[in-house]
Amino acid sequence: MSRIGRLPVPIPSGVDVAIDGQAVTVTGPKGTLALKVAEPIAVVQEDSVIRVTRPSDEGKVRALHGLSRTLIANMVTGVTQGFSKTLEIVGVGYRVQAKGEDLEFSLGFSHPVLVTPPDGVTFRVETPTRFVVEGIDKQLVGETAARIRKLRKPDPYKAKGVRYQGEVIRRKVGKAGK
Repeated sequence: MSRIGRLPVPIPSGVDVAIDGQAVTVTGPKGTLALKVAEPIAVVQEDSVIRVTRPSDEGKVRALHGLSRTLIANMVTGVTQGFSKTLEIVGVGYRVQAKGEDLEFSLGFSHPVLVTPPDGVTFRVETPTRFVVEGIDKQLVGETAARIRKLRKPDPYKAKGVRYQGEVIRRKVGKAGK
């Protein structure tokens, strides 16, 4: 059995789980998330835990086993605590400011860049060079943060751009590096 897949997913108090065949719906204090589990995988709720099982040891089924369990665990974590990604902006004149729900970036272009959050994601500006992407869906939060980072990736020569908090940029030596 998969070491990750066989672990039970604990259901904290205040979280409601509904399993209807392959559809799993998790409702908690922060919202509701739904997932359709891949076909051979079975999901069962026992008391205050969710168990994910697989019918065989075939390669594809084994891969889906751990994946399905992790996706369900992320749903439970999302509706209770939520997920967040902190991004930093490095560079002279680079900054971010909140415009209602949207973010307005000054990233050295001739125009400001406006980013609108998708449904289920919120932005919070901490300082003009640091902001947070928050939501209950881990994949959506990560994808939104990655799209914002893509606006101005940190370059390897001066390390200017949008980066994740704590991200280490490998610096390259310029032309004069003999």
